[in-house]
Amino acid sequence: MVKIDWSSLGFSYMPTKSHIRYTWKDGAWDAGILVNEPTITMSIAAGCLHYGQECFEGLKVFRQKDGQVVAFRPQQNAERMQRTAVKTVMPPVPTEMFLDALKRVVLDNIDYVPPYGTGCSLYVRPLLIGTGPQIGVAPAAEYTFLMMVMPMGDYYKGGIKPVRAIIFDEYDRAAPQGMGDVKVGGNYAASLFAHEKAHHLGYPVELYLDAKTHTNVEEFATSNFLGFKQDGTFVTVKSNSVLPSVTNLSLQQLAKDLGHKVEVRTVPYEELRDFAEIGACGTAVVVTPVCEIHRGDDVIEIGSKTECGPLLRKLHDAVQDIQFGRAPDPHGWCYPIA
Repeated sequence: MVKIDWSSLGFSYMPTKSHIRYTWKDGAWDAGILVNEPTITMSIAAGCLHYGQECFEGLKVFRQKDGQVVAFRPQQNAERMQRTAVKTVMPPVPTEMFLDALKRVVLDNIDYVPPYGTGCSLYVRPLLIGTGPQIGVAPAAEYTFLMMVMPMGDYYKGGIKPVRAIIFDEYDRAAPQGMGDVKVGGNYAASLFAHEKAHHLGYPVELYLDAKTHTNVEEFATSNFLGFKQDGTFVTVKSNSVLPSVTNLSLQQLAKDLGHKVEVRTVPYEELRDFAEIGACGTAVVVTPVCEIHRGDDVIEIGSKTECGPLLRKLHDAVQDIQFGRAPDPHGWCYPIA
């Protein structure tokens, strides 16, 4: 058994026993192998290094109250990675192969799945990259799909606290009709400068408006936008430049289950003043409440500065209760591993 102080875990990389790796060449994927070294060797002319042929996913595995080990909605991640692969001209990873990789790598690293009650989980990072040498601008001829795992702590030590967000009109995350709706590293590279600037100014997160007009909300740096209006309506953004979040899709369904009206639509910047609660949602945190949004001299205040709003809290807890097996899973989201 590995010895880990679960109470001190943060959200950072930790080497584990193995990762799993598959190679695509001559039009087909191989059977995959478990690799104990946390390194990869590739050509200095690899397509991922020169032309950005890469995409990734993020999902979590939980040890539930009854001891069962489950992944949360991995089929959705497989399907999203397939859409990204098509858009980046890479061979899609079939869902069956994606789930096979997940089971094999989690079982080989089962000692790294945190015990129930620690608030921790096993984070899974699937990665698809062009590893064949390619100097001319064209897709690579060989690809690698791998899946790494690492235990992660509770993102918020001491509970969820509201944060301030900032809008920079001089920076955009993704171009209109570009790659904003798929999970490629280029989107994150495009946000790094603004993200570091926001942190330097004391803002944990930045909010992006649409790149074409800067009049409509798109998403936070690494998370989807969502909120509750004064009448309890759940609202999230519809845009071709926003990554469809598995967490957001889950929260939408749970909001419906709880009797809330759900709207997926354009959200003008000026409408932010009308929200009772606003949050950023994603795999790492589920929901981060946002209490202030700054845009130059304009400051929009939303809800409490010290406590998560009751509706966001209810959704956060509903997702976590399903993930950790404390509540029924009516939609069959938990995929059994062991």
